[in-house]
Amino acid sequence: MESAVPTTTTFSGVIPPVVTPLTADGELDRASFERLITSQLDAGVHGLFVLGSSGEVAYLDDARRSQVMEAAVEITAGRVPVMAGVIDLTTRRVADQVRRAQDAGVDAVVATAPLYIRTNDDEIERHFRGVAAASDLPLFAYDVPVCVHSKLDLGMLVRLGSEGVIAGVKDSSGDDVGFRRLVAANRAAGSPLRLFTGHEVVVDGMLLLGADGVVPGLGNVDPAGYVRLWDAAQAGDWARARDEQDRLASLFEIVFQPRGYSGGASGLGAFKTSLQLLGVIGSNVMTTPAPALEGEVVDQIKVILAEAGLL
Repeated sequence: MESAVPTTTTFSGVIPPVVTPLTADGELDRASFERLITSQLDAGVHGLFVLGSSGEVAYLDDARRSQVMEAAVEITAGRVPVMAGVIDLTTRRVADQVRRAQDAGVDAVVATAPLYIRTNDDEIERHFRGVAAASDLPLFAYDVPVCVHSKLDLGMLVRLGSEGVIAGVKDSSGDDVGFRRLVAANRAAGSPLRLFTGHEVVVDGMLLLGADGVVPGLGNVDPAGYVRLWDAAQAGDWARARDEQDRLASLFEIVFQPRGYSGGASGLGAFKTSLQLLGVIGSNVMTTPAPALEGEVVDQIKVILAEAGLL
């Protein structure tokens, strides 16, 4: 399947990391997935990122990963670019995921540093070069040390960008000082990289300092809010951008309502539960071993959704 969007596409703006709706037996809920993607497109997002952390990529086998990518490409039908996570343990395994992504017709791939094995900066750089060589798809480096236990080196990222090895960076490190340094270094090198923040509650600040866009998990729940924030920033209306960011920060309180759950189950669980309450997806089922949210916490999330004007 060939990509409907040329590889020269400029990636920018709001690109939510789409959750993967599941049926009770853990299969892709295609109808819910289509409603979710349609709601994103109707809100005016500028791209979609499937099989990221919010998409439960680490829990899905190869067949389900391919199913998600193929469905996303088909439903989106070229209206916005589709990026796909190719997250796996080592270079060979990631390269195999890249080939699957290319067969599915996505427009770019997103890879982390190697997992499980212990690597140094030289090995991580060799890893990204090997992954990039697996296809002609634009490759984005995913900086998420909470999951892979290594922070991507600033100099390496700018060097790989300048050489055309990677097209950009999705920064989910939570290191806003580091991200600002990356923006400055990238600008000094002629801006070879497209830089995205994944930090939902400081997007206004990141756009002000020069980020090219945002990949917000909360964008699953309120994509229109992030589009309004982006539009305000593009217009230079930073007061309006701050007001929208403040509202989104209040909405983000949904992830702090669960108690006794893991970080992944509470954060992603809050997104899925919100989408179920909004009637976008049919179930808040998570992939084993993560449990779905239930009971009083669901009522607490519902109150926050109402306060944010979504219910």
